[in-house]
Amino acid sequence: MTFRPIRKAVFPVAGLGTRFLPATKVMPKEMLTLLDRPLIQHAIEEAKDAGIEEFILVISRGKEILVDHFNSAPELEDILQSRGKKDALAKVSESTLDDGTLQTALQTEALGLGHAVWCARSLVGDEPFAVLLPDDVIQNPKGCLSQMVETYNQYGGNVIAVENVPRELVSNYGIIEGENDNGQTIDIRGLVEKPAVETSPSTLAIIGRYILQPEIFGELARKEKGLGGEIQLTDAMARLLKNQKFTGLRFAGTRYDCGNKLGFIAANVAYALQDTDIKDSLRPLVQKLIGS
Repeated sequence: MTFRPIRKAVFPVAGLGTRFLPATKVMPKEMLTLLDRPLIQHAIEEAKDAGIEEFILVISRGKEILVDHFNSAPELEDILQSRGKKDALAKVSESTLDDGTLQTALQTEALGLGHAVWCARSLVGDEPFAVLLPDDVIQNPKGCLSQMVETYNQYGGNVIAVENVPRELVSNYGIIEGENDNGQTIDIRGLVEKPAVETSPSTLAIIGRYILQPEIFGELARKEKGLGGEIQLTDAMARLLKNQKFTGLRFAGTRYDCGNKLGFIAANVAYALQDTDIKDSLRPLVQKLIGS
């Protein structure tokens, strides 16, 4: 069976980034650099590698720099060209998206992830789409979304990235209940947002990667507020689960939660240790710092 292709991806990037103040007082959290590229570029590149053709940023006021980053920079490129800085020029070119492929939707109120996704409804239209949260960085030769697209092409429906978390942390995540677990994919039978430890159906947490059918917008349009007084995407998915298939994918790779300082620093070290230019110099430095 052939399923409709995943051509569009939504990136909810309207948050304030308060955990990184004062750095995020003016600069969006998604522009913080993981090695030499901002978090949003890592997410965009993962989407491109998975075959995404249109990129939708859900932004708030003052976050236009996120769009500017992916625009061409002719003056900078001319300077780099004239100085023979081919490597730097290539990096600038790689960060530029083709005209017409990047669009924005404005989220004027901070009403939760579900609301942010709903704000992109007119740009997504009536087709399946991906959602990527740039805070979640997954290091692996094959990107997480590419793995999910392969799963979608096999099963159709909706696909959610999941991983096991310590039971004491389940209240920080959306959690799934499933069956027919073959070690990689799980048939999802229930979803709950941030359950109490004692009532959590499992320790399989929803990570910031989704492939969703457009019917999710009908559920989000109800604007029912859940935990924290926000419109929760997990709640909308739980309602859609009554009529559509949901598959959980245990992705290959290591996830770093770059929404907090520890995860962000860990991600930078992990990526730097794979960078051919600095890894050999960095390793003894890290060992020295640990030893001291």
